[in-house]
Amino acid sequence: MGLFKDFKEDFSQAVNELVPGGENLDDNVEVDTLSNNVDVKSELTKLDGLLEQVKEEPAKPVVEKPVVKERVVEVKPEAKPEVRAKEENVRMDTTMVESNVVLDETSVITASTTLTGNLASAGSFDIQGTVNGNVSCNGKLVVTGVINGNSTSSEFFADVAKIEGEVVSTGTVKIGAGSVIIGNISATSAVIAGAVKGDIDVQGPVVVDTSAVIMGNIKSRSVQINNGAIIEGFCSQCYADVDVQGIFGK
Repeated sequence: MGLFKDFKEDFSQAVNELVPGGENLDDNVEVDTLSNNVDVKSELTKLDGLLEQVKEEPAKPVVEKPVVKERVVEVKPEAKPEVRAKEENVRMDTTMVESNVVLDETSVITASTTLTGNLASAGSFDIQGTVNGNVSCNGKLVVTGVINGNSTSSEFFADVAKIEGEVVSTGTVKIGAGSVIIGNISATSAVIAGAVKGDIDVQGPVVVDTSAVIMGNIKSRSVQINNGAIIEGFCSQCYADVDVQGIFGK
């Protein structure tokens, strides 16, 4: 406001000097200044001088905010209880079956018992009832009942039993008379007196007794077939120590 007030006073003084009797003029009297020649350049020069005296307000320093890097932490979801329980059971069963330690104990499944699910033991099994599932043990597996599933053991014996599944043994497999096996058999030796529908793969000797009925192929080191046995398939002594091709030449 002081700048414009000074300019107004200077301008009024100039008008009073140019107009006779102008010193008695009231500020409210309108004066025709458009007809007079006003030195606009000089007036602008005065304004420039006044503007130079006005100091600009210093700019506030810009403070940069520190950059905070977010650390991403990967949080793995905890497994569901049923998943953990299943994994623990699998690890437990695998440890029991794969262990070479054979416990001196036998688990008995009585004739009036029916179980649905897989069974595993570091000892032996005596299955007189019905098991709907796979059975594995480090010891001997004796079956006089029914197994609807695969079986794994160090020694296998079936007497008047019915098994639908593969039979695997690291030792001897004995199929007594009156037993029915529907599935392949793998072992180091075997004695067959019952009925087998499947292939028999034995690293050692195989004895086929009089009451045996076999519908499948036999692979072994040697085979003994007693009079009265029925075999629908071929027999191959592919594990024998004899070089058959060398005998007949190339």
